[in-house]
Amino acid sequence: MEEPICEEAILAEEILEVKPAAVVNKNGVKAEATVAASGGGGGFSGTKIFTWFMVLALLGVWSSVAVVWFDLVDYDNVIERAKEFRFNFSEVLQGKLSAYDADGDGDFDVEDAKVLLGLTKDGGEITNENADSLEEIFGILAEEGSDWFYGFFTFLYDVITPPVEKDPEIPESQTAEEEGDAGLKERPVSVVLREAKEESAVKEPDAVPPPDDDVDGSQNTDVESEIQAAVSLPPISDDFIPDDSRDEATHPYEDENDAIDTKGELVEKAQPQQTVEESKQYNDQPGSLETKEAEAESVPEPEADVEPEVESVPELEAEFVPQLKENAEDQPKDKLKEKAKKKKPKLLNKFEKTIKTEIDAAEKLRKKGKVEEAVRAFETLVLQYPQSPRCRYGKALAEDGLAEKMLSNDMLQKAIATYKEASELPNATPDLIKATLKKRAERQQFLGRMRGALATLEKLVQIFPEDVALKNDLGVAHLLIGDNKSAKRVYEEVLAVAPSDGFAKVHYGFILKSENKIAESIPFLRDGLESGDPGTDDGRFYFHLGDALQRMGDDSAYKWYERGHQRGHFASVWQRSLYNVDGLKAQPWWTPKDTGYMDLVKTLERNWRIIRDEALSVMDKTTSLFVPEEENLREKGEWGQFTLWQQGKKAGESCRSVPKTCGLLERYPEATGCKRGQIKFSVMQPGTHVWPHTGPTNCRLRMHLGLVIPKTGCKIRCTNDTRAWEEGKVLIFDDSFEHEVWQDADSYRLIFIVDVWHPELTQYQRQTLSPI
Repeated sequence: MEEPICEEAILAEEILEVKPAAVVNKNGVKAEATVAASGGGGGFSGTKIFTWFMVLALLGVWSSVAVVWFDLVDYDNVIERAKEFRFNFSEVLQGKLSAYDADGDGDFDVEDAKVLLGLTKDGGEITNENADSLEEIFGILAEEGSDWFYGFFTFLYDVITPPVEKDPEIPESQTAEEEGDAGLKERPVSVVLREAKEESAVKEPDAVPPPDDDVDGSQNTDVESEIQAAVSLPPISDDFIPDDSRDEATHPYEDENDAIDTKGELVEKAQPQQTVEESKQYNDQPGSLETKEAEAESVPEPEADVEPEVESVPELEAEFVPQLKENAEDQPKDKLKEKAKKKKPKLLNKFEKTIKTEIDAAEKLRKKGKVEEAVRAFETLVLQYPQSPRCRYGKALAEDGLAEKMLSNDMLQKAIATYKEASELPNATPDLIKATLKKRAERQQFLGRMRGALATLEKLVQIFPEDVALKNDLGVAHLLIGDNKSAKRVYEEVLAVAPSDGFAKVHYGFILKSENKIAESIPFLRDGLESGDPGTDDGRFYFHLGDALQRMGDDSAYKWYERGHQRGHFASVWQRSLYNVDGLKAQPWWTPKDTGYMDLVKTLERNWRIIRDEALSVMDKTTSLFVPEEENLREKGEWGQFTLWQQGKKAGESCRSVPKTCGLLERYPEATGCKRGQIKFSVMQPGTHVWPHTGPTNCRLRMHLGLVIPKTGCKIRCTNDTRAWEEGKVLIFDDSFEHEVWQDADSYRLIFIVDVWHPELTQYQRQTLSPI
């Protein structure tokens, strides 16, 4: 009987007899052959590694030789591109992450992250607000990181991509067409991608920028509180009529006897692509002199970095350049750069840093223009943290923005009250007090509350006695209520501690000139303008410096007028009115046909004897109704005027004395309704000389009807064209151009002056322009 064979043993023998099958790899080489070729050891031998290394090295060497020999790479361009590529990742991120600064040190760092993560020594937990902030931070990191790497690799690609050389035989226009047809073939990928990215950005809906804190541009207002800029704006509701400050005080620039006639309306270009009605609308809200100038020291915007703009300065004539300091243009840039380096204002106290996330959330609503929601958010914060100055300041800013949106004086008054509350709370930081009270003063000036603004600025100066900028603002506030003496004292104090302060110099020079101290005013006005300090580049100062130099017989006056023209303050060296409507026809002398007011001219010339006789009857009275000229325009002599209409309204009971003359004019609204002009008799005695001067605005033309004209000795110059009056004839000129008058006859000269609207002004403009 045979013994059974073990199945396991049989299976083992069969396995030993099986030969390994030759496996064919992708290259058609058997695995066995591969193993055999490699000596069964697997991997490269030392000799073959050295061989491959030498091959690669030689390729690199010859490639480098080829690149250099055939000039395949523009190294200068590569180096220049490398210099331009200055993205610093940490700087890019700080610009975005500074909004999440929790400890108030001005940047986002580890300590701020600990606060958001609840890892401070005080403990705590991650709130919903913190979680939202962390989510936003991660989004910023992802976005900025991808952009940075995209930019870096794009730069590398452009470096190694050879430039496409154009065939010199192909015309440029043809090359351009072929390039357009070729699409992306002849341009580096980075350029194409960049253009595509920009194109997609352009196609996105226009983003609405967050509104400023200003109410309807109140910080761009003029010297005269009653006179506003001619700006195209949407219709203004009836309930947004700022209060008139004339009940409080007499305005220095309007009612000073020795002030130069520079009242009117500043040029503002109309917004493009507007409807006819929109393009005709004007802003008639009062503003202050130098709220605009004070903006150079603008109130710090909470938690926002402000990049100052540097205004470019046109070059003057070559002969005039040496007379100006070299730093006239550079100094403002240097000062702005220095100012930009200053630390952000510290608006948060110690407690408020712990609630910064809540404040930031409300602040974001305000900056996005959601002012109603921002007001509600800050009101909630004020209820929750009634002793927080920053929360109340945010509420005031939001109310300020809402007032602008609603065009509501009531809401603006509420914001002014809230600013005061914020400044008076305990634990308010000095920076917040300063910012709050400056905002309050600006808004008070906007509403015409000049004395209230003065009180606010006086308080600011008491709290911050070393702040020269605040003292400068205080001087302006005194000027706005007609207190030139106090303003002069303030600027003397400023110049005692800061003798090179340009802002103080131009204002001090202006005050001296208003006191008729012509020679003394010149160095202050000139040095102030040459300083280039913020707030000095104003047409009024060029105007008064040039006028002072003219009165001293100094021909360099026209150099300053030229500079004012180049800076955009004057339409030309001759036409120096400061308050204009842009785009009106400008010429010194006009004919009746040019004006289109032929009927008015004929009426005046046909009835000139009636007009003359009524004027003579008024002159013959014991108590003459003629009053001396009050604008300090005379070098010598006597010049009297009797006004019938002023600013589009009858002047008291004047027409009772000359009823026929007034009756003739009643049917000509272009004259009687001219809110920027006058209708008056003018008598000038022998030996009178009127300085060269310009009127305040280009919105009117001036007619002179000769009534009593001596045969010789009386003449008027407008620009470089001198003419004489004739009895019964009308002369028409644009008094925004420089003009001068001589009366060297043996008897008096009597004329009738009629101002009319510029014929190119629309009916809507005539109705809405503010009076002068």
